[in-house]
Amino acid sequence: MPTTPEMSMDMTTVGDTGLLDTLQHEVAVFARRAEQTRLGGVGQVRNSMDRAAYLLLNRLDKEGPMGVKALAASMGIDSSTVTRQVAPLVDTGLVKRTSHPEDGRAVVLQLSPRGLSRLEEVRSSRRRLMAELTRDWAPEERETFCALLTRFNVALSARQSAHGGPAPETPAAS
Repeated sequence: MPTTPEMSMDMTTVGDTGLLDTLQHEVAVFARRAEQTRLGGVGQVRNSMDRAAYLLLNRLDKEGPMGVKALAASMGIDSSTVTRQVAPLVDTGLVKRTSHPEDGRAVVLQLSPRGLSRLEEVRSSRRRLMAELTRDWAPEERETFCALLTRFNVALSARQSAHGGPAPETPAAS
């Protein structure tokens, strides 16, 4: 998408407050609706996995086994949060704690076969929900929305990182 000098300026300096008001409102509505439904999907799996568990399992699936600190860094959250969020996943057998192959004293978190199966169930349910919500969209509209939402998430992560927050999470890897 080409940019003009006006687009590269702070949008509030070009008198676009109406659009920014609409954008912030729609983001707030989206966040509320996403939290209410947890965008859990459709069918029996609907709302059956909270956001934290989904993101942790997804990250372990995409990046493989890793320690708590590495997992926390890759997700942009602190280690104590990961430890707290992983505990019920270990208790339910979705994640395994194993010894680090090179340093037996260190613990590595790994997606269990049961965790992978459960994650695939939830992913499938969520894919069906996304298909349902966008069924009357053209493929190009889905691609554009995905690209813009990814860009928005990257900008939020970069801002968090620049303002002293934890390392940003890469949306495409979540």
